[in-house]
Amino acid sequence: MSAKQKIRQTSITVKNTEASEAESGTKKQKIIKRILSSGLVSLLMIAVILYTLPFTVLSYSSLFEYSTLVSLFIFLTVLLIRYFFVLVAAYLYLTKYTFNTVEGYFPFVSIIVPVYNEGKVVLDSIMSLLRLDYSNYEIIVVNDGSTDNTAEVARTLVGYQAGLYGDVKVSLINKPNGGKARALNAGISYSKAEIVLCMDGDSQLSEDSVRMAVRHFSDPEIGAVAGNVKVLNRNKLFTDLQALEYIEGLNMARAAQSYFKLVNIIPGPIGLFRKKAIEGAGYYSSDTFAEDADLTLKILARGWKIYYEPRAISYTEAPEKLHQLLKQRYRWTRGILQAIRKHKQLLINPTINFGDTIILWSMFYEALIWPTMNIISNIFFIFVALLYGFSSLIVFWWLGLALLDLTSAIYCVAVEKEEFRLVPYAIIYRIFFILTIDICKAMSTIEEFLGFEMTWGHLERVGSGN
Repeated sequence: MSAKQKIRQTSITVKNTEASEAESGTKKQKIIKRILSSGLVSLLMIAVILYTLPFTVLSYSSLFEYSTLVSLFIFLTVLLIRYFFVLVAAYLYLTKYTFNTVEGYFPFVSIIVPVYNEGKVVLDSIMSLLRLDYSNYEIIVVNDGSTDNTAEVARTLVGYQAGLYGDVKVSLINKPNGGKARALNAGISYSKAEIVLCMDGDSQLSEDSVRMAVRHFSDPEIGAVAGNVKVLNRNKLFTDLQALEYIEGLNMARAAQSYFKLVNIIPGPIGLFRKKAIEGAGYYSSDTFAEDADLTLKILARGWKIYYEPRAISYTEAPEKLHQLLKQRYRWTRGILQAIRKHKQLLINPTINFGDTIILWSMFYEALIWPTMNIISNIFFIFVALLYGFSSLIVFWWLGLALLDLTSAIYCVAVEKEEFRLVPYAIIYRIFFILTIDICKAMSTIEEFLGFEMTWGHLERVGSGN
């Protein structure tokens, strides 16, 4: 067939998109109707304003009254949306978790224990690791230049110690003081295991913690598993409040995040990592005061998923005095803000990693926006109550929040099979504890943005035992 014949046999169909005169007239009629209807609505609104204006009393008192009601409504709406989103996602995770079982997966695990002046508790910590219900692991203790008897206590356990399923190798690395991040990196570099478990020197793990957490690595997408942190030294006001906070405020949030496999912070007392995920992320960094949050964000940014295992429990000492608690939260807040600032490009560019962007914005909200809202709303509502006689309304508002916290506390305590005696603490949890922590967060934020220097600090251990 010649080229000329090919051209003759080719047909092109062109759709006529030009509107007919009838269609054009219909469009004009629709536009005119919209203009007339919007004009009539505007006139009606103007008439209502003109009619009600003579009856309206314009005063600063009325302004405060209406602004208080609107502010209360907005605050409670945001709070309820936040609570129920977390609660629903946590419930969906729990439902999924209940039917998720993995058997026959027991990779070799290195447990890295960084210690600095932990002489009072390091023996209990290592002895608890020898009682783990897992058959394929080793313990690597990293002494980060301790000035007490930590090295001497740890040295007594170096070698092969009896475990539940045979001998467990215990190694000790002594290095000059350089911080927890460098100590963990030293232990990870020394390890030849596929999975590494990073913990704190004062922590004690539950017997089935490794077995329950390591099974999730059978999924090749999982780069890390966050454990469940519980307060060891209870029966005091601040430690009981922190025990409730860990159960309700931290673990419920991690459960909700785990439904999407996007846990935002792997806690220092217990976190399991696929070693190649840590290597790909560049190990722990020492340029923030929240090395756990920083590493978690780096792992998520590289496409790994992070899960939460509620039965991988680490018991840790909590601050017993108010000034110790505030120092701890001061460091946590500044560290999280430093981590957010370090990864700030993910805040404004979701195309890099959409999951990381969501996580960063949630961290930004929890660290900066929510504490500010909570403090300002409390000050504003108290001011209006005292000045304009809304005291009864504020009482009902606080009672509503307490009821919400009580409900959440009952759910979380039931899910984790925790001590029911912690539930009544929810009454003062919101009014006193959370507000105090939020004020500390606000001060930390101001100092972080002003560039004030800060030091790590160290919690004085009391050695709570088992």
